[in-house]
Amino acid sequence: MRRQRYNFGLMGRFFPQSISLFSPERRAAVVNLLAARGGLLVCGLFLLVGLGLAGDYGVWVDERFQRDTAKANLRYILGQTDRVDTRFPHEGWYGVSFELPLLLAEGALGREDYYYVHRLREIVTHLFFLVGGFFCYLLAYRLFNNRLIALFALLLFLLHPRIYAHSFFNSKDLPFLSMFVVALYLTERAFRKDTLGAFLLLGVAVGIATNLRIMGIMMFAAVIGMRVLDLALAKGWGERKRILATVGLFAAAAGLVWYGATPNAWSGPLAQLTGALRLTTDHPIIMDILFRGDIVSSDELPAHYGLSWFVTTTPAAVLLLGVVGLAGILAWGLTRPGAVWVNGRLRFWWLLTGCSGLPLLGVALAGSNPYEGWRYLYFIYVPFVLLAAGGLSWLAGSRLRLWRQAGVYGLFGLGLGLTLLQMAQLHPLQQIYFNFLVDAATTKHRWELYPREYRRLQSEARLAYLLERHPGETLAVNRLSGYPTMIEPPKERRRLIMDSPVHDRDYVWSDTPEQAHRPDSAFNTLYLTRYNNAVASLRVLEGSRMTAAMRAGYGEVYQAAVAGEPIIRGEYDVYLEGRRVTFVKENCQRGERAGRFRAKVYRDGTDSGGMPNLADYKLYGNYGVRVEGRCLAVIQLPEEPTGQLAVGRYTAAPGGRAFWEAAYSFTSPSRRERVEGLRDNRPGATAGAGFELYRQGRRLIYYREGCTAGDTAAPFFLHITPEDAGDLSWHRRRYGFDSRDFHFSQRGLRFDGQCAATFELPEYAIAGIRTGQEGYWEFRGNPPVEPGFLRGRAAALTGREPDYRGKFDLYWRGGELIYRRESCAAADTEAGFFLHITPVDGTDLAAARRGFGFEGRDFEFSKWGGHFDGQCMAVVPLPGYAIAGMRTGQYAAGRGEVWSAELKPP
Repeated sequence: MRRQRYNFGLMGRFFPQSISLFSPERRAAVVNLLAARGGLLVCGLFLLVGLGLAGDYGVWVDERFQRDTAKANLRYILGQTDRVDTRFPHEGWYGVSFELPLLLAEGALGREDYYYVHRLREIVTHLFFLVGGFFCYLLAYRLFNNRLIALFALLLFLLHPRIYAHSFFNSKDLPFLSMFVVALYLTERAFRKDTLGAFLLLGVAVGIATNLRIMGIMMFAAVIGMRVLDLALAKGWGERKRILATVGLFAAAAGLVWYGATPNAWSGPLAQLTGALRLTTDHPIIMDILFRGDIVSSDELPAHYGLSWFVTTTPAAVLLLGVVGLAGILAWGLTRPGAVWVNGRLRFWWLLTGCSGLPLLGVALAGSNPYEGWRYLYFIYVPFVLLAAGGLSWLAGSRLRLWRQAGVYGLFGLGLGLTLLQMAQLHPLQQIYFNFLVDAATTKHRWELYPREYRRLQSEARLAYLLERHPGETLAVNRLSGYPTMIEPPKERRRLIMDSPVHDRDYVWSDTPEQAHRPDSAFNTLYLTRYNNAVASLRVLEGSRMTAAMRAGYGEVYQAAVAGEPIIRGEYDVYLEGRRVTFVKENCQRGERAGRFRAKVYRDGTDSGGMPNLADYKLYGNYGVRVEGRCLAVIQLPEEPTGQLAVGRYTAAPGGRAFWEAAYSFTSPSRRERVEGLRDNRPGATAGAGFELYRQGRRLIYYREGCTAGDTAAPFFLHITPEDAGDLSWHRRRYGFDSRDFHFSQRGLRFDGQCAATFELPEYAIAGIRTGQEGYWEFRGNPPVEPGFLRGRAAALTGREPDYRGKFDLYWRGGELIYRRESCAAADTEAGFFLHITPVDGTDLAAARRGFGFEGRDFEFSKWGGHFDGQCMAVVPLPGYAIAGMRTGQYAAGRGEVWSAELKPP
């Protein structure tokens, strides 16, 4: 039977009409088409999909700052300002070679509504990501000379769930990733062609990459280093001259492009470079991070933080292939150790290996302040993908039979298919993807180990869900900071009421990583099945908005709670059943459930009789609901509570004031009793509004009797001045002090008309503090000495005669001078103290003091002393040189010396 022949029109140049549709020639032509155009076809397909998905992703917090930084640079370029005036100084160290064109594109769009602006930003950012993917395909084909391997590399590049989601909203890290792969491709091309034009183009790419992220400078260093190797191995002056010309042209192009694209560098290139480099190792923003189940400060994260995120968020198939590829490169390199010095394929593979591993090592060794996963290191995924492609090439080597090769490709193709399925299930929240290694490593659920939110990006998903679930209705929801509501269509946006009081809202949610990780969503969180593992944290506040299942669930919770006895009775009765804390108020009107309910679980300590560290707690919270005429709030603790529990109702704002708070102790003595023990000690310092300040070790303690909610509503400021300014982080040195402002609800506890808060002071030596509440009270001075320390010194002096008796008894004990007075009142220590120390050898004095013949160590009593048990004591450290004598006493302005004493060595 004769086969039908077809006319393919424009495709005829690929498919001659004389070839049968199913003939071997036709099949070969199809394969050749896919081989020659496969990368473009895949990128084109992904572009069509991306255009359909644009608008599904939310607005991350940095988008506003990125646009503001671009605007500040544009104003400077246009001469409207004399410097790049950004909101925060460190934002000026970010490059704008991607943001400025985006900003100009917004202007060309001619639409001011942010709904359209956001979609433009998503499309352009994603398009640039696909450009990076195409260059990854070209580079893989150049390395393997195999179109199928190159297509696998492209798919591995595109199908990383987290990176794919970031390719829509992250205009900071993803453009650098794309430019990095372009620079890698041009590096391979430049060293292969070895022409001036190739190195000029490479310099342009490296300059742009370094502008986008300062980590691009490592590509600059790598190219220079490899050219130096080539220069060392060159034969003859002609070859050396050519190498010097290429490296000079490359360096000039990279430097000029970076300088031209970085307006903030125009007034000082070196300052811009050093500032941007410092930003990678010592970022000024420090936040609490949920990492492997613990809340860790971002400047104290373990060295393996970046590697852990990379391993747990990269698809398992890519990890396996990458390890195989890395092992192959190591084996290849060990068999040819000298080849790394020569310009060739192996040296380029060593470059890829270094680009994938050295940044992780550098971040770990530098003690950087990494936060929010590993997005700042996304660029290392590019060389790792090429290593993974090398692993696939080795596993499916030409020595295998055809069916075995097909099996290898099919197996890893299945892995890619499973990843694609997971991405579809997570859409539009692929940025919270984890692989199976997280669940396999522990019995805890992944959301107890890592944040389930990412920089408020779930806001768009929540709003879209609500608008879809309530068509045509007007909804009152809690206000979102930034742009999230603005990316809804204008018509839909008008159905959202954002400024209603809390008690009139239909829905609320927690939209920050610090809040969203908490296990407070046991009964009133809607799990959106279409988002799979993504918990949208929508909380319904009114029974009329709840599903029947949710109302029934709350009914069961209420019945289980009231079957027992409350641990606290009051405005709300508080019940504790295992790990569940339930707040109940009968006959509750709609406006009575305003605010947020909180439970603080304080850890037990061994400081019996002393002040506990009230900052050592874990906080959980939830909003109350009104259902069937009663108000309820449910907080599910992650584990059985021990120690002390403080519960209360607060305003919804971060650090909001408490309507009420009550404490409950599981052990004895309770922390309340320990706080009350402070009454036995006289304060180290008394502040203006009745707050007393104490110090125990590194703990600074704030205490007040007769304390109301209004007394703690204003935030507290705490400025710490070190004795050595070098102890401050580099970005704080220009201020001269460390700012540790806080809200009372973060550090304190109110109970029975009293309030107390503690703060952990830094380990370095402190010269003074300034603390208080702005507009209410302020204290300036030195941290008061802890009573326990003074009691210990007093006990050691028992039975010993003082070296001087007078208003203050003086004891010279080795390297300390001790001032002690029994029956001591606050007035006895108000006057300042002077201390003049005369050395045996006058050259021990500082040059500025030698003319006086003694060292002056005047001090305020609170610096070295304190009151306790009706007496007072100060312990002053003495210098290490030999002392001939001392003169000390007190002086007062306008009165002169109050008393003085001469001391000789004992």
